[in-house]
Amino acid sequence: MKIISSIEELRDQLRGQLRTAFVPTMGNLHEGHLSLMRLARKHGDPVVASIFVNRLQFGPNEDFDKYPRTFQADVDKLEKEGVYVLFAPTERDMYPEPQEYRVRPPDDLGNILEGEFRPGFFTGVTTVVLKLFSCVQPRVAVFGKKDYQQLMIVRNMCKQFALPTEIIAAETYRAEDGLALSSRNGYLSADERAEAPNLYRVLNQTADEVRAGHLDVFELERKAMSELAQRGWKPDYISIRKRNDLQPPSAGDLAQGAQLVVVAAAKLGATRLIDNLEI
Repeated sequence: MKIISSIEELRDQLRGQLRTAFVPTMGNLHEGHLSLMRLARKHGDPVVASIFVNRLQFGPNEDFDKYPRTFQADVDKLEKEGVYVLFAPTERDMYPEPQEYRVRPPDDLGNILEGEFRPGFFTGVTTVVLKLFSCVQPRVAVFGKKDYQQLMIVRNMCKQFALPTEIIAAETYRAEDGLALSSRNGYLSADERAEAPNLYRVLNQTADEVRAGHLDVFELERKAMSELAQRGWKPDYISIRKRNDLQPPSAGDLAQGAQLVVVAAAKLGATRLIDNLEI
């Protein structure tokens, strides 16, 4: 595996490659990330991964400097997966001058749910993803469904800018007890780790009620939030939304059987976990 930090060297290395499959990450890799590499290999060749902790998507109250960086362990894992190139730029490589041009998602998608609780987050994400796509020029790129809103925003960005990159959605990789794998799980204490799967359990419970015909969305959301709060969580949101645009479903949408997803974000102790479940 070649490890490259320079954009110019990366472009030289990939020149002439027409089927590149790309997986962007911020490092601290776990089995969920590695499953994305395997899916990428099914859709293209060579497989390129990136590790870059993107300052633009960290809010003023989010500690960029404390984000876990495990570069050598990440390299070892990617080599075992047969990744061809690891693009690992420094901040100076990615942002040799202040990144004053930004890509801002539309407010009705970028400022709801995660965007409401993390202002500016998705502008940071879309800006760095567009720049990474410019560097790698992939035919396909793989993003996990765990970050459901991010996946939708990146996919819509590619469509509106007519980018020649197909976005492949990877199913959420879960531990045996149902907890979605996340770098943030490492912050959980032993007791919190034992409690954490209840987020997924509550999502399943909510989805089951919708499937059973209980369509009072507000009541189902309130019930789910209340149950988590009683268990010591601090939920930001548990929300039933339409899959196609993440807007709340109308009575007509529900009557017509619109495809839905229940999305959630909640703090357990000091750790904020997100998850979702398609209904």
